[in-house]
Amino acid sequence: MCLIAFNWQPAEGRLLLLANRDEFYARPTEPARWWPDQPYLWAGRDLQAGGTWLGITRAGRFAALTNVREGAPRAGKRSRGELVTGFLTGQQGPAEYMQQMLQHGHDYAGFNLLAGDVLKGELYYGGNRTGAPAYALDPGIYGLSNGLLNTPWPKTLRLKRGLAALDHKDEKAPLALLSDATQAPDGRLPDTGIPFELERRLSSIFITGDDYGTRAQTVLQVERSRVTITEQGRGPQGSMLETSRAGWRLDALT
Repeated sequence: MCLIAFNWQPAEGRLLLLANRDEFYARPTEPARWWPDQPYLWAGRDLQAGGTWLGITRAGRFAALTNVREGAPRAGKRSRGELVTGFLTGQQGPAEYMQQMLQHGHDYAGFNLLAGDVLKGELYYGGNRTGAPAYALDPGIYGLSNGLLNTPWPKTLRLKRGLAALDHKDEKAPLALLSDATQAPDGRLPDTGIPFELERRLSSIFITGDDYGTRAQTVLQVERSRVTITEQGRGPQGSMLETSRAGWRLDALT
């Protein structure tokens, strides 16, 4: 389960993305860094299946993934993390890649996928559930959790509002938004087929617990070819584990 909000302004060469990755703490994970076997790729790494949930390359190829919540978890034939790494390590454009992946969508449990080339001003969304065909995203502010793009779950709306009102001079503000543990009122909780108490627990932007919670918080900013990205690693009960950062210019690579 994950939560993403992003402000996409391709005409201005700008992308600001805030993302939380929620996962079981027992699932082995490597903090974000340049991958030794793919030195142009910056991402965290799922050591159980080998893929990732969010990453960007030195040349500006970007991809991110969220699961679709459908009651009891269902395993797919293939790991969803390979959808992200497949784009980041490949050569296809985002439109072609997205269409190809959706043709094989039945091999995966429910997913939403973002894939784009920020230097070229291209960003696509698609998923393998009804209502999520692949399409290019217009400029705007978007939110994506474990429903379809812009499904108005309380935490998705809360993060989008925070992003829209963000003080860009405050460097700590994006991570503060991602650390908001406010739960939604019971009357506004979505019904996704899971127990009510769990629905309440998962309704906050930042999720804490002993066995499951927010494990990585990512802030990605592209401003006229300048990339800065920060990831905070989190442990049980929201404990801080590590912080990873990187920055570079895309135009120096073309």
